[in-house]
Amino acid sequence: MPMPEAPTDFVDGVRQMASSGSAGANSGISTHMYVANQSMHKRAMCCTDSELLFVPQQGKLRCKTELGILTVAPGEVMLIPAGVVFSIELMEGPSRGYLCENFGAHFRLPELGPIGSNGLANSRDFLTPVAAFDASDEPYEIIRKFDGQLWQGKMNHTPFNVVAWHGNLAPCKYDTDKFMTIGSISHDHPDPSIFTVLTSPSDSPGVANCDFAIFPSRWMVAENTFRPPWFHRNVMSEFMGLVKGQHDAKPMSFLPGGVSLHNRMVPHGPDTNAFMAASQADLAPQKLSNTLAFMFESRSMLKPTDHAMRYPWRDAHYDACWQDLPKLFPD
Repeated sequence: MPMPEAPTDFVDGVRQMASSGSAGANSGISTHMYVANQSMHKRAMCCTDSELLFVPQQGKLRCKTELGILTVAPGEVMLIPAGVVFSIELMEGPSRGYLCENFGAHFRLPELGPIGSNGLANSRDFLTPVAAFDASDEPYEIIRKFDGQLWQGKMNHTPFNVVAWHGNLAPCKYDTDKFMTIGSISHDHPDPSIFTVLTSPSDSPGVANCDFAIFPSRWMVAENTFRPPWFHRNVMSEFMGLVKGQHDAKPMSFLPGGVSLHNRMVPHGPDTNAFMAASQADLAPQKLSNTLAFMFESRSMLKPTDHAMRYPWRDAHYDACWQDLPKLFPD
């Protein structure tokens, strides 16, 4: 999404991309992108439909909440619980990023299974704010999202007047550099769930309402193995974004700030250039550096919005990246 020319704050710059489920059904997710070139001034938002997971891609944000202040930069993520009032300020000029509305069970750390007690994202690395109150009597505009609609109201004082708080469901942020990446040190690919930071579980074991997974900088050492993601079909839908660097499955055609959607059972995999390079590569230890891709992955089928489908910069020939794949079957 290009940066807007007109003054645009976070609320005005959010665009829904794809969704499933609803707040009323208590299941599914809605995925968005946002762009902003100015802070929210005497304006705040409250989403009663869902918790909100922010993934900034450009520009550092200062998020003022009822429970205190969080700053979040590209490479970090922020989770705002449903019902918490917040306001977004820009700290480094124009900002762009991704947003996931989670209508289902609260995001939590995934079960580690045979990994044990430590690994992936650790609870100690999630930071919550300390109370920070404002006693201003200046009027505020409140934007409230309720049952899929935005409602506007006025207050004759700041909503950020909470002087102390106590509880477990609070805004938090997480630095993805703290993620302890798990991978193969012998051969083959482990299940992609090893990249899960947070999960919103469903009532069916093995498929989540939403998994938030990241693909950060990491070492690749597996032998006798095609190292990039293999060609596959999923039982879950993948809404993918790129914060920085290159994604190893599409190093040239998938750019930071872009997004792709592969719905469940839609086949996909590395583009031709990535496939040919990986097929001929020397399988010496390799460090993937300065990269951060992520997925909002859901068991639900994600339906793109009309707004997303009408984007003039949408790639109308996305499937062309696979058209030149050679047949390598033996004669």
